[in-house]
Amino acid sequence: MSATVSFTVPSPSGPVPVTVSYARVGRGEPLLLLHGIGHHRQAWDPVVDILATEREVIAVDLPGFGVSPPLPDGLAYDLPTTAAVFTAFCEALELDRPHVAGNSLGGLLALELGREKVVRSVTALSPAGFWSQAERRYAFGVLLTMRRLARRMPPPLVERMARTAAGRTALTSTIYARPSRRSPEAVVAETLALARATGFDQTLRAGISVRFTDDLPGVPVTVGWGTRDRLLVRRQGVRAKRVIPGARLVRLPGCGHVPMNDDPALVARVILDGSR
Repeated sequence: MSATVSFTVPSPSGPVPVTVSYARVGRGEPLLLLHGIGHHRQAWDPVVDILATEREVIAVDLPGFGVSPPLPDGLAYDLPTTAAVFTAFCEALELDRPHVAGNSLGGLLALELGREKVVRSVTALSPAGFWSQAERRYAFGVLLTMRRLARRMPPPLVERMARTAAGRTALTSTIYARPSRRSPEAVVAETLALARATGFDQTLRAGISVRFTDDLPGVPVTVGWGTRDRLLVRRQGVRAKRVIPGARLVRLPGCGHVPMNDDPALVARVILDGSR
């Protein structure tokens, strides 16, 4: 069931209110799910029901994405601020050190929450922050192109394209290895979410100088990377393993950058194994 929660986050001018939209389902130890830039919490829909058999799953829309409002003036869309937002989010929902899984930007944020020791375990799927400068420029260029196209296409055109496998491939093959498996309704919704994401530009600008360089001693970490990731190439997973030597590095055969739709059973198993 969808819900919202409001809480305060410190800023240079004092505490400011932040509101986050989320969906909560299942029973067991809490598991927080964080999506990537330009996406929304429904990216996790293919795996939520599987995860909910063993975990209380809380899937969120990051501030300025999905139906979560943008951050108020005075708060930046940088990594420290977003980590502070979700630390406060967990406190507001009385989540005592949840497990966390994140994809892309959400994977980077999950690792930051692990570094801050506010979560029990981290599963990061194709996390941002382990790129070379050339790889970052390439990824940002692709994301900006996707954003521009999504904003220029009228919704009726998106709906027509989403009705066919070829259209769904044209709209989403950058992030999915098997785009035809995505439902037409999901493709329309995520294309509109990308077009309307109020936090997109500021989040992307904040990521220009981001590199994750810290180990996470004492926190179980799993890093998963799709073998068909066309946005953040899989050699970045090897770099992640060098930065976090204790991490479990998992290959996701046949999966793209957003692997939850490409192989839900495999991704759910990786997340559940990482949170045990």
